[in-house]
Amino acid sequence: MDKFDVVAAIIIKNGKYFIAQRNRNKHMGLSWEFPGGKVEKEETFEIALKREIKEELNIEINIKNKLGEENYQDDKINVKLHYFICSHFNGEIILSEHEDSAWITKNEFKNYNFAEGDSDIIKLL
Repeated sequence: MDKFDVVAAIIIKNGKYFIAQRNRNKHMGLSWEFPGGKVEKEETFEIALKREIKEELNIEINIKNKLGEENYQDDKINVKLHYFICSHFNGEIILSEHEDSAWITKNEFKNYNFAEGDSDIIKLL
């Protein structure tokens, strides 16, 4: 199984974090995540993240810095997740792939069932 890179945006606004609920028909469906996606060939992590967020949420983001990375593998995927602290820059959020979304405080993370990998990175926030 090939390993591929995935980028994820930890979007922070007014002390709250943006999270999105995965599509029910996708791997780990209905779990919560920091939005993002697969890095295509010839893309930098930053270009891939801006493209994915524009496609999935209809907004533009500013990428501030890389928070960390996690490796995750199960019987369907083998990925290296790269997490970036971001801010919402332009546009109104319109979900094109996710079931739901929320702006939550750090204390509210425990109330959501996060996808593997994302649940580990929360400790760094």
